Amino acid sequence: MNRTANRKILISGASIAGPSLAYWLDRYGFEVTVVEKAPGLRGGGYAIDVRGAARDAVDRMGLLPRLRQAHVDTRKISFLEADGSLVAAVRPEAVTGGAEDLDLEVRRGDLADCLYGLVRDRVEFLFNDSIATLDDRGDRVEVAFAGGARRTFDLVIGADGLHSHTRRLAFGPEERYHRYLGYCFAGFTLPNDLGLEHEARLWNVPGRAATLYAHDPADTLHGFLTFAQEDAPFGAFRDPQAQRALVASQFTDAQWEIPRMVAAMSGADDLFFDVVSQIHLPSWSTGRTALVGDAAYATSFMSGQGSSVSLVGAYVLAGELATRADHTTAFAAYERTLRAFVEMNQALALDGSATVAPRTREQLDARNARLRSRTALPSESRGRAAGTALVLPEYGHAG
Repeated sequence: MNRTANRKILISGASIAGPSLAYWLDRYGFEVTVVEKAPGLRGGGYAIDVRGAARDAVDRMGLLPRLRQAHVDTRKISFLEADGSLVAAVRPEAVTGGAEDLDLEVRRGDLADCLYGLVRDRVEFLFNDSIATLDDRGDRVEVAFAGGARRTFDLVIGADGLHSHTRRLAFGPEERYHRYLGYCFAGFTLPNDLGLEHEARLWNVPGRAATLYAHDPADTLHGFLTFAQEDAPFGAFRDPQAQRALVASQFTDAQWEIPRMVAAMSGADDLFFDVVSQIHLPSWSTGRTALVGDAAYATSFMSGQGSSVSLVGAYVLAGELATRADHTTAFAAYERTLRAFVEMNQALALDGSATVAPRTREQLDARNARLRSRTALPSESRGRAAGTALVLPEYGHAG
């Protein structure tokens, strides 16, 4: 194991990829600091999937028992016509390509808590702070923090998401690498007046989708409004009122639960608005800075694989840093090992959008016909193949 070279590592971001990477680096004997701009862990009750290679990664972290206990077990997805009538009801695996009784589905906040719990007493966390400037000096990186501190690290890893600030500092403006997939979405919560339990309901008209789901009757409902939009509304990113107005203008229907969802979205204090997009970089590292998770290769929520790919990426990056002679060869091996896996999972977003929000009447009718006839959706077989496309390398015994 390479336990001395590039010992001091700064990770930006404490969501999924950051704490995962911190765990493995600490296991391999590195000195790790994690900086996070939020004042604490970001919770969130919406469910994320851990499947395929990612399940193997959390198993190697010893987290499987805890994540099995946190498994929310969505049992049914009901696809609805515009008037709310049923098209078909299927198991989630028919959409995701997952494996029943093997995959894990957990609240995002539960996964974040589990990961943080593994490292909070072993790794330095700097909450309510962020990187202000990076100065790669060739043999070290000098970092100025927004809070005023200045420190020196051997390596810096950006794990700070789709709109990564670390990537902007080291690689340039996001626009160079941002691939917009033609959809926007808004997520929020509302009372579970429908009594949904371990199920989701998905309403569609061409180019638009509305989703409601809950894990148990005592939960709040999680609502998502998704719509096709030719140009990304970048001007709305920093303006919550503009976001609400844009979403409301797309959902003027008086059918199903749409009026109630729009009203809840308009008054929600937990609104999350973003575009459906991916990050495509020619290289995931430059000098002594590298990226992992959504910062490097966001797959988009339409792929259903964002968290899983982040978990796998963190495992591989740490293993390569621990076993290679220097960071340059480690970063190259990380990318060489992972890129084909990442690209397969990014490609799932096309299947996901065709399933969740078909753009045209013809596409919607074709999807509904498949559902009614119980013909496999494209996302089912491809999702299974992509999730298991990488066998995790063995990097020896960590300390």
